[in-house]
Amino acid sequence: MRVFVTGATGFIGSALVKKLIGAGHQVLGLARSEAGAEQLVAAGAQVQRGELEDLESLKSGAANADAVVHLGFIHDFSNFLKNCEIDRAAIEAMGETLVGSDRPLIVTSGLALLAEGRLATEDDMPPPVSANYPRASEAAAEALEKRGVRTIVVRLPQVHDTEKQGLVTYAIQIARQKGVSPYIGDGQNRWAAAHRFDAAHLYRLALEKGRAGARYHAVAETGVSGREIAEAIGRGLKVPVVSLTPAEAAGHFGWLAGFAGLDLTASSAKTREELGWTPTGPGLIEDLGNMRY
Repeated sequence: MRVFVTGATGFIGSALVKKLIGAGHQVLGLARSEAGAEQLVAAGAQVQRGELEDLESLKSGAANADAVVHLGFIHDFSNFLKNCEIDRAAIEAMGETLVGSDRPLIVTSGLALLAEGRLATEDDMPPPVSANYPRASEAAAEALEKRGVRTIVVRLPQVHDTEKQGLVTYAIQIARQKGVSPYIGDGQNRWAAAHRFDAAHLYRLALEKGRAGARYHAVAETGVSGREIAEAIGRGLKVPVVSLTPAEAAGHFGWLAGFAGLDLTASSAKTREELGWTPTGPGLIEDLGNMRY
């Protein structure tokens, strides 16, 4: 099938483009720059020029495809509220084009606030969209599903390789600047994780085999503790590892403090059973140990 991919030149998207083409699909990738367009052409994909705020380009890409995978997101977490609104508008625009068809729309979400004190499952639903929970991708997908669009949600943990590691990347940057790698309290809050190639493979499986209305978890490791992550960063940067109180963490982490103390754990048992997804990539701590600091 011909698949329109937003975020096609990004961290997960670039891996997905190769997997889709390798599986015999055609890819139409969104590119906002000439360099991005050249990257897509080199990978064997076609190019749709535009960006996430260019709704007409998104509609055109969706109209000219058999399926849409929405991976694009503006990863400026200091403007998280604004970027979540851009994400919502993009999903609504592409979904509008798919109303009345059986063409799937796969959107991307996260694991935050799905469950408290236990592993989140695919059956857990996020809280209503608010200033405290601005991520609107699942709410937008659910609204489109009620209009007959075949929507599927993929929830991402900390997706990593030896170059990037989700929110951990920002923790590394801050530790480098401040000369210390901290965890909060006893450091037992945990973050689920998956290698980027495994995450990309799950998107392909969701596209080919996914069930309308389903939520899938790209979780290879159910949870890596904050202390383990801080210690891995400390070893890599050769800086001290310390415990901070929540109040101290706000001063150290800045905007990241809102995420740093959360327990972002989840199961992918239903995802694995339904789609036959078997992650094989290295774990988060292994990648942190093999990266160049």
